[in-house]
Amino acid sequence: MSTSPKHRRLFLLTLAWLATRALMLWLLAHDHLRPLGGGGVSREVSNLYFRWYGVLSHGTFPVGDRLWQYPPGAGPVLLAPALLPALTYFTAFVALTLATDAVITIALARAGTRPGRALLGAALWTAALPLLLHLPLVRYDVQVTAFAVISLLTLSRSTRACGAMAALGALVKVWPALALIGTPKGRTTRQTWTSAVVTAVAMLMLLVAAFGDPFGFLRQQGGRGVQIESLGGTVLGLARHAGWPGTARYQYGAMEFVGPYVSAVAALSLALTVAAFGLLLLWRVRARHWTPATPYDAALAAVLLFTVTSRVISPQYMVWLLGLAAVCLTSRHTTQRPVAALIVAATAVSTVVYPVMYGEVIHSTWTGCLLMLVRNGLLAAAAALSFTRLWRSGPVVTGWVTSGAAARDPILVHAGSRAGRP
Repeated sequence: MSTSPKHRRLFLLTLAWLATRALMLWLLAHDHLRPLGGGGVSREVSNLYFRWYGVLSHGTFPVGDRLWQYPPGAGPVLLAPALLPALTYFTAFVALTLATDAVITIALARAGTRPGRALLGAALWTAALPLLLHLPLVRYDVQVTAFAVISLLTLSRSTRACGAMAALGALVKVWPALALIGTPKGRTTRQTWTSAVVTAVAMLMLLVAAFGDPFGFLRQQGGRGVQIESLGGTVLGLARHAGWPGTARYQYGAMEFVGPYVSAVAALSLALTVAAFGLLLLWRVRARHWTPATPYDAALAAVLLFTVTSRVISPQYMVWLLGLAAVCLTSRHTTQRPVAALIVAATAVSTVVYPVMYGEVIHSTWTGCLLMLVRNGLLAAAAALSFTRLWRSGPVVTGWVTSGAAARDPILVHAGSRAGRP
């Protein structure tokens, strides 16, 4: 009995997911090998997350811990392995991360099989996530990315669910709030943003009631410096070859530069982040043309801009960008295909940076500096291209498709009825 092309593609996607995730698990089992980080990649779960789990299980956040820099919603995520009591904390954490990865893949695949959509997004997520080797399995960024991915993919069907998922993600790690930057103006935005605010307030009240000192993380975030993998860190790494006397030191859970002018570089990074936010607001005010992909494209552009201007660019941040790029590629209307290619390339280089040649980056050797120039250059190019393509797609008022799959998309119909309005 013959099968349809769609079913064959889904079958191949399933096989690819199973094969690549088996490879990731094999790499995790051999994490002790030097090229894979010598055990350092998985240590964050077995040591740090497990330590926090012990504190959280007593009803309080890690007060005074300089490594605790996460919003209160991170608490339930780190407590979630308790749902699998038959497993060790480490094994349960990895199992839940794999399950979340599968949920993201299924959501992308379902979105890609709708009329006018494509399976390219699910394929990108399946094939590109293993470029980070086993790192995604031992960080909770896959869980955070799931909130943003599901938020965006539910927008055309339920604005309230979209807002709620973005709010839950923001309570775990702030960036998923940016998933709402591109919601169509008018009723869609009002409903989505209202749902996000209501959900955030309700969840915060529950977390405040359940845990002590839920906002202590703010004190630790304020003290962070310039991570060696950030754009500012790349500049300082090159400056070491010109005689700058600074060094890299482990603090606040990352390798950061210390020395003269570091505070100035950190301040400049913050100023660039504010400028990026201003550009996004300007785009939203000026935009008149929404397609079904505009919310996806805007979310990717926003997270890219905030990533490249941040004082910290950890390797797991690439998980966020891959997830959002995959969402963009589910739509045939997206403007972000070349941006997705740049993100995949940056992801591959990130793995060479960490864990493979991280020592070179720490000591700012010429090899380490070159790696950071390439990786951050790709990310900067992706951010500039992403925002440029988003900007050019927004201000122009065009005719709307009134038949076929696009006409059946609630986002397009709703946005088209308001074309030309502020």
